Amino acid sequence: MATVPGGDQFGLDVVVIGGCGHVGLPLAIAFADRGAQVGIYDVSEAAVATVNAGQLPFDEPGAAEVLERVVADGRLRASADPSIVGSAEHVVVVIGTPVDEHLNPDQTAIPKALGGCAAYLRDGQLLILRSTVFPGVTALVEKMIVGLGVAIEVAFCPERIAEGKAMTELFELPQIVSARSPRGMERAAKLFGLLTSSIVELSPEEAELAKLFTNVWRYIKFAAANQFYMMANDRGLDFERIRKGLSQDYPRAADMPGAGFAAGPCLFKDTMQLAAFNNNNFALGHTAMTINEGLPLYVVHRLEQRFDLSSMTVGILGMAFKGESDDIRSSLSYKLKRILEFKADKVLCADPYVTVDPNLLPQDQVIARSDLLVIATPHPEYRRLETDKPVADIWNVLGTGVRV
Repeated sequence: MATVPGGDQFGLDVVVIGGCGHVGLPLAIAFADRGAQVGIYDVSEAAVATVNAGQLPFDEPGAAEVLERVVADGRLRASADPSIVGSAEHVVVVIGTPVDEHLNPDQTAIPKALGGCAAYLRDGQLLILRSTVFPGVTALVEKMIVGLGVAIEVAFCPERIAEGKAMTELFELPQIVSARSPRGMERAAKLFGLLTSSIVELSPEEAELAKLFTNVWRYIKFAAANQFYMMANDRGLDFERIRKGLSQDYPRAADMPGAGFAAGPCLFKDTMQLAAFNNNNFALGHTAMTINEGLPLYVVHRLEQRFDLSSMTVGILGMAFKGESDDIRSSLSYKLKRILEFKADKVLCADPYVTVDPNLLPQDQVIARSDLLVIATPHPEYRRLETDKPVADIWNVLGTGVRV
């Protein structure tokens, strides 16, 4: 087991601010599993109680058993009391930069959030920003720390995991670390060296853009695939058949994704952040947003051409933003639902993973009561779907093509 970095003056090695969520909790669990003494600060008392009971507040494969073990061993505890922030040498912040209703990033969100626990920051700590931030936010936080009069170094070490793969990717993927000073870089690298021996050092500004470029690149690739899908589909051709044919034993096309709803809490938001950073001069990103956000409208338009939706009950299968997930944040399934509620006689929804939406029905009821079904999320459970109802399946979950 790796040696845990830390000083005798701190009772904890790491505290994660906002640590009961999808980004912070897997990280806290991973550090604790590698021998660190870890604390979590979160304003949600319900989530804190759940974590302290050794239970996950959301689905993350491979995390539940590790959480139960590290809580039982006393290596991880959560608190809604901000004073816990002062007890750790490394303070990891997993609060990202949101965009407002006008799609403008709020660069002050992290400094404002830190304001609630600023009184507990202590000399000698290393403050690490972990979630995606607007370029320049690391420097803004550095300025804030100087204003507080505490001797704290600031680092930006962006998370790189995909939901559902956190407990493998935290240990397998290289960790990007950045800091202004050599000492801050060394400390950040040593901490994340608990998780992996593969460390990539960048400047804070380079790391901020590296994180945004990564997410936006994925979003643009999804947009290209969705545009290709619409082109083929409008001509009565199966995009998935074309994609498989062109990529077979052809490495230069191996990374072309299939069609589908490109959603979730990061990709769209980060594309808008990058556009704002470049003075809204990002035609490629704006076009990707138009394509990806427009796919639910396109699907409904195609269904209108084939069916009299106004007289039909439409069932939506899958409300999470991605397969095998219970996370509905920014899910385009809900955009699809809103469009269909305007076009169809009735809309029914089901999801085998989502538990937070009281309006969802059991899948068998949705299938039985619907005249038409749409697979909106590629949950593996739908591969066994048997029905004589027409099904719109742009994900090719059923393996019968993606024509709509």
